[in-house]
Amino acid sequence: MVLCQGGEAAALPAAGGKEPEAPLSQEDGAGTGQPCLCPAPGVEAAGAEERRVCGCCSGACWPRCCGAPGTKKKAACPGLGLFYTVLSAFLFSVASLFLKKIEDVHSVEVSAFRCVFQMAFVLPGLIYYKTGFLGPKGKRIFLFFRGFLGSSAMILLYYAFQVMPLADATVITFSSPVFTSLLAWIFLKEKYSVWDFLFTLFAITGVVLIARPPFLFGSNVTGIEGSYTDHLKGTIAAVTSTVSAASTFVILRKVGKSVHYFLSIWYYAVIGLIGCVVALFVMNEWRLPYCGKDRVFLILIGLLGLGGQIFLTKALQIEKAGPVAIMKTMDVVFAFILQILFLNHLPTWWTVGGALCVVASSSGTAIRKWRQSLKKAKQNEI
Repeated sequence: MVLCQGGEAAALPAAGGKEPEAPLSQEDGAGTGQPCLCPAPGVEAAGAEERRVCGCCSGACWPRCCGAPGTKKKAACPGLGLFYTVLSAFLFSVASLFLKKIEDVHSVEVSAFRCVFQMAFVLPGLIYYKTGFLGPKGKRIFLFFRGFLGSSAMILLYYAFQVMPLADATVITFSSPVFTSLLAWIFLKEKYSVWDFLFTLFAITGVVLIARPPFLFGSNVTGIEGSYTDHLKGTIAAVTSTVSAASTFVILRKVGKSVHYFLSIWYYAVIGLIGCVVALFVMNEWRLPYCGKDRVFLILIGLLGLGGQIFLTKALQIEKAGPVAIMKTMDVVFAFILQILFLNHLPTWWTVGGALCVVASSSGTAIRKWRQSLKKAKQNEI
C-alpha cells in the first residue's frame, strides 16, 4: 500500500484584525486533511476485485487516481482567486461607507453587532467540526490574546472610520504587513532585513503625511473632517488598530495549524462582544438607532463584513498569499472612489502621497515574502 496525502491547509487573514486557517476544498485538490490509502500499481489486496478505488478521488479507479503517475489535476479558473480578492475589498469598502453614513451610533455598538454576526456564522462550524468551545489547554492563553487584540483592532478601526476621512483610515490600516514583520522579528525571531526596515520607514512616512502633525505642517491643516483633534484621535486609533491586527497575525503564527480557524474566530467574536457590552454600559452609549435606515445599515455592515471575509478566505484557498496581498490594495482605490462619490470629500495631495508610501511599503513587503516562499519551495524540491 502507498500512503497518499489527501489535504493541505492555507493560512488566512480576517475583518477587523483576523488570520484563520482553513482546509482547501475538494475542488482545489484537497480533501479532509486526513491521509488515505491507495493501492500501488500491480499490488492487489487479498480477495479484492480487479478494480481498485482511491478514497481521495471521490471513488475514481486507480489509473485516474490523484496519486497515479502523470495524472493532471483539474485546473482552477485562472484569476478566480484575484477576482475573489477584489470582490472582498469592495464589500469591506462598502461596509466602511455604511459605517460613515450611520448617525448617532457609537463605533463600539457597531462592533458589538459585527461580533454577533460572526458568532452566528461560526457556531454551526464549531458544532459540525466538533472542535469544542475552549480549544487545547496549552493554546487557550494565545487564543484569548488573539481574541482580545483582534476585537480591539476592530473597535479602534470603526472609531477611526467615524472621525476621519474614509480613505485616510483605510490607507493607515495597510501598514499592517510592515508592523507584522517588525513584531515577528521581535517575538518570533524571524529575519528582519534592511528591506524590511526601509518598508517600515515608508509606512511611517505615509502615516505622517496623512496625520500632518502641526509641529511639521503648521496649525492650518486642510482636508480633514471636523476638528484636527478628532482627526488626530482617529489617526492614533487607526495606527493602534493596525498594530493590534499585526499582533494577532504574530499570535496565529505562534499557534500554527494546531487550532481550527473557526475556534480562532469564535474567541475573536465572543471576547469582542463581551468587551463591547461592558464598554457600552460603562459609557452609557447602548441604544438602538432611532432611524430605520440606520438599523438597515447595521445589518448590512455585518453581512458585508462577513461576505468580505468569506471571499478573502476563498481567495487564499486557491491563490498564493503574495498576489492576494498585492490585489488587496484595491481597498484603497475603492475607499478613494466611494469617498469622492458618496461623501463629497476630495482627498488632499498629502493623503494621496501618504497612500502611495503605505501601499508601496505593504506591496513591497508582500512581494518580498512571496519571492522568499517561492525560493524556499524550489529549494525543497531540489
